[in-house]
Amino acid sequence: MKEQLKRRTKIFAHNCVKITELLPNTYLANHIKMQLIRCSTSVAANYRATCVAQSKPSFIAKISIVIEEIDESNFWLEFALDENLIRKDKIESLLKESSELTAIFMASRKTASINNK
Repeated sequence: MKEQLKRRTKIFAHNCVKITELLPNTYLANHIKMQLIRCSTSVAANYRATCVAQSKPSFIAKISIVIEEIDESNFWLEFALDENLIRKDKIESLLKESSELTAIFMASRKTASINNK
């Protein structure tokens, strides 16, 4: 499961970076591009950090960062859609993946928190 999630988060980051190429060259779109690239790649990088966490509290802290970054990625995707900078059909799969990953990471944090008491 760990390797599968490493792969999924990396693919998510790659796909978010690729989707930014479809956004127009405007001030707002350029801001969204940079934010989406930053937070989506952070999901993948920080998930890898959870895999090498040296303690339960460290794991919980790191997975919490992953949750924040995947949620922020979702925000920027939705924002681009709300501003009519991209068509929904272009980002539907990314929105679905971010929701699925959020659910997985939330469940993982909950399990780790319960087992840490």
